[in-house]
Amino acid sequence: MPFELTSEAFTDGEAIPAEFTCDGLDRQPVLSWTGTPNGTAELALVMHDPDAGGFVHWVVAAIPADVDELGGELPQGAVAGRNDFGEGGYLGPCPPSGNHGYVFTLYALSAALELDGVPTARAVRQGASDRTLATAVLNGTYRRAR
Repeated sequence: MPFELTSEAFTDGEAIPAEFTCDGLDRQPVLSWTGTPNGTAELALVMHDPDAGGFVHWVVAAIPADVDELGGELPQGAVAGRNDFGEGGYLGPCPPSGNHGYVFTLYALSAALELDGVPTARAVRQGASDRTLATAVLNGTYRRAR
């Protein structure tokens, strides 16, 4: 079974609904996945906007390997990382202009990252570079209504 990341809020490549953005309630979309590879020790998630120089909106590290969904509260043991707004947790799309793409990347890791403090996307990506068994990607778009 392939490692796949999905959301009940939007399908891959489609628009992210306003309720998950700064124009709405800015709540995190529920993400779920299937096909976690055998040997996965933990998972990590990074959401970024490649149209804004890779601006990071969400980082979650130390997601237990037996978890298959991120909903409202983080699962026991998972750690909210620092986004590029300088805060922990999710802050959704809020592009200043135009249509932007958003990439949610879930890493299946062969060993724990063991990051200190509040992890950043950079720390997650660096730690994952030699521990990634597989990645699952979900793409969304958003254009602000003006």
